[in-house]
Amino acid sequence: MSHELYQSCIDACLKCMQVCNHCYDACLQEEHTEMMERCVRLDRECADICALAAQAMSRNSSFINQVCQLCAEICEACGQECQKHSDVHCQDCAKVCLECARICRQMTA
Repeated sequence: MSHELYQSCIDACLKCMQVCNHCYDACLQEEHTEMMERCVRLDRECADICALAAQAMSRNSSFINQVCQLCAEICEACGQECQKHSDVHCQDCAKVCLECARICRQMTA
């Protein structure tokens, strides 16, 4: 399968990476950063795996399914954590992460 066939998943991963990086940075600006520790950690994990997944799909890696399955798991965990926080950046991140997880799972099915 060529990378063009992965384009919607690549786009979802890149968007998720960007939103997670924004959430990560915004969480560090909060007054009580200790309450955001798990969110920050998952934002970083999610951004990193989304970048890796986009790269793997772009180069037609033989590990696309495995990487995208892991990406879906981490995106879902990040989305669920972000849903617990009322901040707009967390709510936006949750929505994008859960959508990325859905698209990654759909692509590997």
